[in-house]
Amino acid sequence: MPTEETKEKSWFSRLFWPIFLSLTLSSLLFYILMVFGLFGIFSLFGDDTLELEPNTILHLKLDGPIRESSNVEFDPMSFNLTSQMGLADILFGLEKASSDVNVRGLFIDFGDIDCGMATAKELRDAILAFQKSGKFVLAYNSGEYISQKAYYISSVADEVYAFPKSVFEWKGLGGEVQFFKGLLDKLDVDIEIIRGSNNDFKSAVEPFYRKSMSDSSRIQTERYLSSMWSMYLSEIGKTTQINKDTLDAYAEDLRIRDASEAYGLGLIDGLKYRDEIEKILMKKTKVSTSADLLFFDFDTYCKRLFVKDQNVVEFSDPKIAVVVAEGDISVDGEGVSSTTICNHFSKVREDESINAVVFRVNSPGGSALASEEIWREVELTNKIKPVIVSMGDLAASGGYYVATPATRIFASPSTITGSIGVFGMIPYTGDMLENKLGITFDYVSTHSHGVLSLNKKLTDKELMIVKEKTDEVYQLFLSRVASGRKMELSKVHRVARGRVWTGVDALSIGLIDELGGMKDALMYAKKLIRSKDASVIYYPKIKENGLENLVRFLEEENSLESKSLLHHPLLNEMDKNIHRIEQMKGIQMRMPYDIKIN
Repeated sequence: MPTEETKEKSWFSRLFWPIFLSLTLSSLLFYILMVFGLFGIFSLFGDDTLELEPNTILHLKLDGPIRESSNVEFDPMSFNLTSQMGLADILFGLEKASSDVNVRGLFIDFGDIDCGMATAKELRDAILAFQKSGKFVLAYNSGEYISQKAYYISSVADEVYAFPKSVFEWKGLGGEVQFFKGLLDKLDVDIEIIRGSNNDFKSAVEPFYRKSMSDSSRIQTERYLSSMWSMYLSEIGKTTQINKDTLDAYAEDLRIRDASEAYGLGLIDGLKYRDEIEKILMKKTKVSTSADLLFFDFDTYCKRLFVKDQNVVEFSDPKIAVVVAEGDISVDGEGVSSTTICNHFSKVREDESINAVVFRVNSPGGSALASEEIWREVELTNKIKPVIVSMGDLAASGGYYVATPATRIFASPSTITGSIGVFGMIPYTGDMLENKLGITFDYVSTHSHGVLSLNKKLTDKELMIVKEKTDEVYQLFLSRVASGRKMELSKVHRVARGRVWTGVDALSIGLIDELGGMKDALMYAKKLIRSKDASVIYYPKIKENGLENLVRFLEEENSLESKSLLHHPLLNEMDKNIHRIEQMKGIQMRMPYDIKIN
């Protein structure tokens, strides 16, 4: 007979679990409906009609990363949203705004901008072109510190102001390279380094077997930094009317450390609080109160127009296709996926309405196999319709490899390109596991080389085979460049060896055809197909994103959240690097190193 206690437990079990499961499923269903409901609500704002009121000021906020294409990502589990501005959107928006009768001017609000020097130059040139329409451009550097990159872009504006207490960065260009040799020694990890023959400039592997930069690595780094700095001073000198040598001396002496010193030396036009900026804008637009100022978010402006344009272009011809490749090159995954890029080229090649292709490359390279796959698609396409390459901040190693079959190659003066070379790394972890953890290994195989493991050192024969295959890939790389650039193989080898070059130097040695940005590449493509009014369609295709307004709505809330340890920049950077290493398979055509120019 069941006791009273047993009956109570049985009753509780029969009642508890149905209620628990019911509540769980109901909550899950509510969450799903809420997510889709939000998507539906914000998609209502996807109307691509856009008509500004007269006397509108476009508000462009340059704060955070600027990539080739805009992107919004939403994690439904954490409800986190991230938004990135796209260079293509910004350039398109500035061009349209210059002829928009309702746009009175452009107010650029600078924060902590994150982009390469080539991207910065394209932005600066586009703002300069906008100014020619007769509309005003006012730049306001309001962040805690004003970076050299932010000032470089803002200096082209009609009027440049800064927050009175901002730190002003004026120190020249520099970079830092991490070396892991000491750590690997402590861990008893040995790494076998294989580089193409005479690839002495291919310094991507140096952090794993050296504790400092080699002479060749230092030479090429100093060269491209000095080339960028020279361009930087030259262009700022033109807009500020300050001699290059004087500007250079200011950097050497650390003469400028805050906004007030920059103002005193003539680099900016004034020190202003935001309310004072509003008064200047009121005067420009001839309104009596700040409430009468008509601001419109530039991000919204350009994205709506861009999406509308792409919807129209899809059904028009003739067309020019822009294929965008940004990030590390791999067969699958994030960045430049050869599977995705090859699919884009295949579609473009078969589309009879497309007469030319602009291939926008912003990549430090990556997998040699994936680079070869993309190279093949570019070559096949170029035989049918011209492919014009536009290089972004980086088009090096594998990023240069994929560009070689093109009809013409454009690069910014500060683009980092070349790095014609290959490398491989084979770590040996057997000693570490045995000495640190007491783990040992034994092997059984049918043949002498039946076991290839990170815990078993390569024999001399196995190492020789790997080196031979690496050299084969390097020789193929040289031949691809020689064929595509119409150069003698011996000449290619002299400018190869893994060395990186700026766009200016790459032009002088024949690795590119012309200095210019995306706009220049498109103009050349239109000239080539003899169609000044040819429409332009982007791959991947631009679609309306219902999350855009949701992102803007929540941005202010997100900015108030405290930064926990899990969001520490150092941990984020480590996670990113680990993820990249996990994707490295086979022989690599990759930039000599990762370096962030400040």
